[in-house]
Amino acid sequence: MKTPLLNVGKLPPALVARLAQAYALSTLADEKDPAQFLLEHGASFTALTTSAAVGANQALMDQLPHLQVISNFGVGLDKVDVAHAQTRGIAVGYTPDVLNDCVADIAFGLLIDVARGMSAADRFVRAGQWTQGVFPLARKVSGAKLGLVGMGRIGRTIAKRSSGFDMQVRYHTRTPVADVPWSYEPSLLELAAWADFLVVITAGGAGTRHLINAEVLKALGAEGFLINVARGSVVDEAALLLALQNRQIAGAALDVFENEPKVPAAFMAQDNAVLLPHIASATRETRQAMADRVFDNLQAFFSQGILLSAASAP
Repeated sequence: MKTPLLNVGKLPPALVARLAQAYALSTLADEKDPAQFLLEHGASFTALTTSAAVGANQALMDQLPHLQVISNFGVGLDKVDVAHAQTRGIAVGYTPDVLNDCVADIAFGLLIDVARGMSAADRFVRAGQWTQGVFPLARKVSGAKLGLVGMGRIGRTIAKRSSGFDMQVRYHTRTPVADVPWSYEPSLLELAAWADFLVVITAGGAGTRHLINAEVLKALGAEGFLINVARGSVVDEAALLLALQNRQIAGAALDVFENEPKVPAAFMAQDNAVLLPHIASATRETRQAMADRVFDNLQAFFSQGILLSAASAP
């Protein structure tokens, strides 16, 4: 008999089809009364798939008393209660490493765009404004100072990318990272004050909520740019909007927002903001690799009792 698997995440259709072949798959969103379905059938499931945007909280896990493993589509775990899973003895798998390059690529794309005004220049041409005047001068990227808030797998990849632009790099984390060549800055405010570009690539969750606040933005200053490819919750959006409107910072480039897919309308009016719909890992190659890892984590768990990519509580 196939192992019962419950899916609560937003997964690629090809992955859903693959899971349905290998497991007795039920998708909670397909049920007319999800709460009643969990009440009647929750005890039958030993495996759960989800996605970073949906997660798996304590309440859901406790409705699955025989749950053994969670396989998460995504690297973000702020919506997965990993600590509670560990107390229950539930293994949690996720998809690190396979998306490092694409997220780093988007981080640098955003950085160049907001500094050089590429999206704004495109709008300038399309609106027929080139015949009426010259596009404003922009900020040089090469040789600038790059501050990284976070130095995990993706942070390291971004830092490596910066070598091609001859950038100086410093980073801030709760504690120094032992095996990296870049300078550690123990104070986030000092890092913001030093940096020309402040790139946020730290984990989401309660511990980093509004880590980038009004004080940090003030330290970043009128010549500084903020780039966020982490989680929307890490940045105080109200404070950021005020900083953009008052030109307290030079600009911001955002791939993530606090209440996705809802983006505050006031951001749309800011010509010093670049806004993307959370597409950092959205390439065919990376999404396929993520899907493979979700499937392979489950297969390895049930065949060998291990996960290829196991998460741990912070």
